[in-house]
Amino acid sequence: MEIHYTVRAAEPSEHRGRFEIDLADVRSPSVDLVLPSWVPGSYHIVNYVRGFRGMTARSGPHGTPLAVERIDKARWRVATQGAASVHVEYTVYGHEMVTEAFDLTPDHLFVNAALCLPYVDGHLTDPVDVTLDIPPDWQVVTELEEANRHPPRFRAPDYDSLVDAPMDAGHPLLLTVRPAGIPHRISICGTGGNYEVHRLEEDLGKLVEAAIRLVGGSPLQSYTFFYHLSDVPDGGLEHANSNSCVVRRTTFQPAEEYLRFLSLTSHEYFHLYNVKRIRPSVLGPFDYTRETYTRLLWWMEGATDYFSDLVLLRAGLVRPPKFLDRMAGLAKQLLETPGRHRLSLEEASFIAWVDHYQPYEETPNQSVSYYLKGSLVAMCLDLEIRHRSEARASLETVLRSLWADYGKPGRGLEEDELLLVVNRSTGLDLTSFFDRYVRGTEEIDLDAFGHFAGLSFGPKPKPRDDETPEPGYLGVRVANAGGLVRVRHVLADTPGRRAGLTPGDEIVAINGDKVTYEKFEKSLAHYPPGTPVELALFRRGYLTRASVTMGTSPPEKYAFRPVEDAGELERKVFETWLGTKWERPARRDSD
Repeated sequence: MEIHYTVRAAEPSEHRGRFEIDLADVRSPSVDLVLPSWVPGSYHIVNYVRGFRGMTARSGPHGTPLAVERIDKARWRVATQGAASVHVEYTVYGHEMVTEAFDLTPDHLFVNAALCLPYVDGHLTDPVDVTLDIPPDWQVVTELEEANRHPPRFRAPDYDSLVDAPMDAGHPLLLTVRPAGIPHRISICGTGGNYEVHRLEEDLGKLVEAAIRLVGGSPLQSYTFFYHLSDVPDGGLEHANSNSCVVRRTTFQPAEEYLRFLSLTSHEYFHLYNVKRIRPSVLGPFDYTRETYTRLLWWMEGATDYFSDLVLLRAGLVRPPKFLDRMAGLAKQLLETPGRHRLSLEEASFIAWVDHYQPYEETPNQSVSYYLKGSLVAMCLDLEIRHRSEARASLETVLRSLWADYGKPGRGLEEDELLLVVNRSTGLDLTSFFDRYVRGTEEIDLDAFGHFAGLSFGPKPKPRDDETPEPGYLGVRVANAGGLVRVRHVLADTPGRRAGLTPGDEIVAINGDKVTYEKFEKSLAHYPPGTPVELALFRRGYLTRASVTMGTSPPEKYAFRPVEDAGELERKVFETWLGTKWERPARRDSD
């Protein structure tokens, strides 16, 4: 079947696009058009169809009307009545610039096909064309093959490829760098932006070159970094030959903000290897109508997080101390997540559809992020391999093996194959590691793994001259409710949990003193650990009280620090891992 889509930016001020689907060589009594319920890379079911209205059909653009029946929320059935060609029209409202989007404004069009271009059921593997009817001065940026320039028309070999290549039109700032001789475009849409063009080009070039060195090659002929500047950051979504990031327009300065931008970019870029080509076999070809389950998301996302940090390190965009600070910060988040004891990485991956993307008040106590723990487990697995192989192998060895045996040939990874690849490529038996930290919920001894590289791990002590009193600890996470303190989460095994505090409580006073969201943390500082206090709070609109004995706050910061005397192997692991010389810590009175 010949399938051609037309996207018309017809009513941009109303954010409603007009769409046409032309089908030729139709040979069935009916045709089903289906809009996806999820987008690859974003593992949750979404009602993208809510903006669709007015679907009609004819036997060709000017032919007789054909009946269109809506079968379910995202499926329409067109009765062809023997027609060999079918013309379909409908409109879609789109005004949300997020990573998975259809967005239409008077100066911009962004198309992720899964949100506005239904596929023809039974014809996912047929080639498709897309024509954009846009103002003549708009520029189109996409990794799709160009079939015609005026009007702009693009071709995809199948529907999966169409979904995997967003189309962006408007007036972007378009830059091009050529790391390793491969053209990489940087497309920036949106007004404002405190970026420096030369620095952006230079740093993204370094990032790409480091990624290629890490994996040992690149499958790319070209690539596009899409950046949409906004006031609300949304994150990023990976594609086979591009990524789409929505970032705050002020994200490029100061240094800490810019580092977060580089980290996001590195993560999404590294997905061109891990997820897009090294992938679970269930992730493609896709069933867009239902959940697709895999226990490997911890590797696809968490390990990608770890590798993307290594890329920044190897690119010289992050120094080793900053890299270790990043890992220590992740460890702090993990150690403050009680759910790490209740959910394994494999299970967290499997139930992502109803868990990670749909957090609620009890999530911290019963779940753990496969991004967060997955990144730390990947780091520990790397250190274990380096230590046991005497620095002859590493997680990079595993990655290169995955790339050679699965990524390059396009072979999907079965659910039980990852451990086999790890063992085969390193010459080690890592079954126990996987049983404890991937399939199980055993606490990760970060200090023990750190010692493999001549590092200790633990709370970072305060400077000796810091006489700030230790604040009391309730064990609650709160939100601003119009200036009031509203409890969002009550963490397990904390004073607040033992006192019966519950999500939704509004704390209005401590020992009779009024508290506000703005001054809540300062208020807690007046009640050190061990102090009994009485909280006045509204629970479901009714004033009540709770007695709490304040606890001890978790450490403010953790750190990986050089041990006093590392052995030869530990120093070698450190130096091959971080690319810098291990040095004995300087003696000092405080940190």
